[in-house]
Amino acid sequence: MTKKKVFIISHSHWDREWYMPFEQHHMRLVTLVDNLLDIFKNDPDFDSFHLDGQMIALDDYLEVRPERKPEVAAAIRAGKLRIGPFYILQDDFLISPESNVRNMIVGRDEAKKYGQAVPLGYFPDTFGNMGQTPQMMALANLKTAAFGRGVTPTGFNNQTGDADYESQYSEMWWQGPDGSKILGLLFANWYSNGNEIPVDPAQAKVFWDQKLADAEKFASTGDLLMMNGVDHQPVQLNVTKAIKVANQLYPDYEFIHTNFTDYLKTLSEDLPKDLSTINGELTSQETDGWYTLANTASSRVYLKQTNTKTERLLENQAEPLATMAYPAKDYPHDRLRYAWKLLLQNHPHDSICGCSVDEVHREMMTRFAKSSEVGRFVAQDALTLLASRVKTTDFDASAKPFVVVNTAGYTKSGITEATIEWDRRNFSEAGTIQEQRAELEAELAALPELAVVDHNGQAVPFRIVNQEIGFHYDLPKDSFRIAYQAIEITVALNITGLPAFAWEAFGLQAKSVAAKAIEVAPTTPSNDHELSNEWVKATLEADGSLTVTNRETGKTYHQMMVFEDTGDMGNEYIYRQTADNHAILSTDFPMETELVHDDALGTELKVINHLQIPVSADETLIKEEKAIIDITQRTAKRSAELQPLDITTTITLGRHSKQLQFETKLNNQMRDHRVRVLFKTGLVTETNEADSIYETVTRPNHPAKTWQNPTNPQHQQAFVNLHDAENGVTVGNLGLNEYEILPEDGTIAVTLIRSVGELGDWGYFATPEAQTQGEFTFDYNLELHDGTEAQRLASYHDAQTFQVPFSVQTTAHHAGDLAPAGQYVQLDTPAFAVTSLKRANDSDGVTLRGYNLGQAETPLVVNFKGETPQVVNFFEEPLTDKAVDTLAPAEIKTLLFKDAEVK
Repeated sequence: MTKKKVFIISHSHWDREWYMPFEQHHMRLVTLVDNLLDIFKNDPDFDSFHLDGQMIALDDYLEVRPERKPEVAAAIRAGKLRIGPFYILQDDFLISPESNVRNMIVGRDEAKKYGQAVPLGYFPDTFGNMGQTPQMMALANLKTAAFGRGVTPTGFNNQTGDADYESQYSEMWWQGPDGSKILGLLFANWYSNGNEIPVDPAQAKVFWDQKLADAEKFASTGDLLMMNGVDHQPVQLNVTKAIKVANQLYPDYEFIHTNFTDYLKTLSEDLPKDLSTINGELTSQETDGWYTLANTASSRVYLKQTNTKTERLLENQAEPLATMAYPAKDYPHDRLRYAWKLLLQNHPHDSICGCSVDEVHREMMTRFAKSSEVGRFVAQDALTLLASRVKTTDFDASAKPFVVVNTAGYTKSGITEATIEWDRRNFSEAGTIQEQRAELEAELAALPELAVVDHNGQAVPFRIVNQEIGFHYDLPKDSFRIAYQAIEITVALNITGLPAFAWEAFGLQAKSVAAKAIEVAPTTPSNDHELSNEWVKATLEADGSLTVTNRETGKTYHQMMVFEDTGDMGNEYIYRQTADNHAILSTDFPMETELVHDDALGTELKVINHLQIPVSADETLIKEEKAIIDITQRTAKRSAELQPLDITTTITLGRHSKQLQFETKLNNQMRDHRVRVLFKTGLVTETNEADSIYETVTRPNHPAKTWQNPTNPQHQQAFVNLHDAENGVTVGNLGLNEYEILPEDGTIAVTLIRSVGELGDWGYFATPEAQTQGEFTFDYNLELHDGTEAQRLASYHDAQTFQVPFSVQTTAHHAGDLAPAGQYVQLDTPAFAVTSLKRANDSDGVTLRGYNLGQAETPLVVNFKGETPQVVNFFEEPLTDKAVDTLAPAEIKTLLFKDAEVK
């Protein structure tokens, strides 16, 4: 009889930071690797150690022990220390598509410095798995993925239940929406099922009887995987002795200390033909719904907002601008890689999910700031150079030229601001600083009436936002700093239809020399409750809600922009409404309005909702938290003490825009609660669509029959949509990653803030800063459409470009080698959602990456100076079987253009 094989892999799941600050975990990592290097020398039977699939652990270790780098490298070359393939173990859904890819690219590049990475997509504790994982693994040359969550029979930490299994085995085929298929390995008894193996024979017999039975319950072959480790687990020094004992106790089994490479080779040869195929995203849909951990999408929402802004800065501003501005030899690969690594350090699941102790998240904000400053430096330097290349000599000599650049992947319209230097006095010029300032003040007082003109000299609508004298300095690259004071005029103007990766020059000048000057209507207080244009009409009702009409279809929606406050007795992982089960709505309280602007640019209303809400949960909650009572068993209610919560929302509708934009501000001084904004659509649908990782994912509005959680939270990137055959509503956001569909009336609920006081999970960890007290701003938008796919996709475009601001740079009069208006690359495929435009890593070319935003195959039309590109994978290796001019359903496509110069 053939023996069953028990493959034992030593590892430690290394949360870089979690229930202790980073440096506390860091110092324990140093001890772990020290011990590993010793055991590699002293125990020839110890096969290897799996370093948790993340290269950053080596960076962290060598930061403290740089002198041991040769030993580490030798251990990797000898196969003793198994590394990669990723840089960090990320949370899939809370970071951007590009961040997921850069994690693989940086991880691959870091691993190449030492040797071969483990050929396994490793997601042991990701809080749900993205549906495009199969295709993404294939584009990174990985054929297998291992994961711990998302498929029944698993629940929280893989507790099994009695639900019908999505897979009858712990091995299964995993198929993505494009048809890509990889082997999936489920840690069906968690990634600690072989932890702390006893050496004592009596104890080992009890241990292995249970462990073998557990593994055999789900394994499709006689190849049983045992993971010898768990979170921050020190290496088991006597594991080889324990394996010898096991081999003596169980003659029908062969216990092997091994590694994933050897295990996968054996497993692939033994797989049966009847493996199940699972499809798409894996988010524990068939469980009771309590432990999906999806509410981490709203924990410490300020982290998500800052992360999204930093991603947009690097992906959608710094990289495209640098690509458009610099020749290949000057592209700042090193600076951008540094910024990306800083950002990725915030993307592990316990970090970006906001489910760690306060010290962890304080340090994250510093990393965000550092990454953002590098991104701003790169973007500004590139923008300055690009603007200096744009021809501006056609403007009047008195004009102050500036250049607006759209670095988003779609045509973009909207109101943007430009701050123009009208005149300056360098400190080095004649007179004291105070005398110079007096001269500028006199000049400011005598400013002529102004106009903004386009590059053809035609006046465009604008409004003056601010005029002041400010202090600044220049830092020339070839001389000492130049300090100065300047008259600065900030104007707002409406940019209409600027194509993707395009620029246009404008000028600020005296109105007397502007052609066809446009009269801008002054703000009038005649109507402080309505925003209206040719596309949409929004009326603010007496209860503070919006009634919005799609003027194309005649469809009217009521009770939109309603704010809901509920108690939360959950934790950083999970929302649980307090036992009073009462929702407080803004429509039950007074409100006030103000008309801020109504002119040629559009209409802007300010609404203040005056709510009264409880100051916190009652005293029961802290007792239940400290007693570590599971949230499903808690009984806390809300305090009887009320305090005011003012919610101030500025609503903007551009003169020719379909999109209503909202900026909501509040000063949160309450605890243990959640605030959401509700958009009641009244649409009767079974599914919704949401922006996810390289796909527009379709999700059911009603959870499975096994679902017991009263709520059904979901992840989103830029938007969520409900539509039927005739009408639809898209709600977009900036860093608000949690939504829920309330199917009884088709309400789209977007979480703005969630305040809780503990980490949760396996003990009591107080997290007072997770109450997120202080001033917060939330940006989101609303667009109505008809039943056509064209309008629905257009609303998705607008939601995605909402996250990418225009880049604006003042410049001088100069000839330049670029036309006053131009486009770097032409795109004519509405379904192609661009996620990256950057210089190629390993050539002088340019890569353009995106995915199919729709559901059907479509021609892919991209024009970059008439060149024919190559289709490549994430590592820029050719894919000869992929068509250049076709975008398949759900396809992720990267195009490599060899020539990258702007002409």
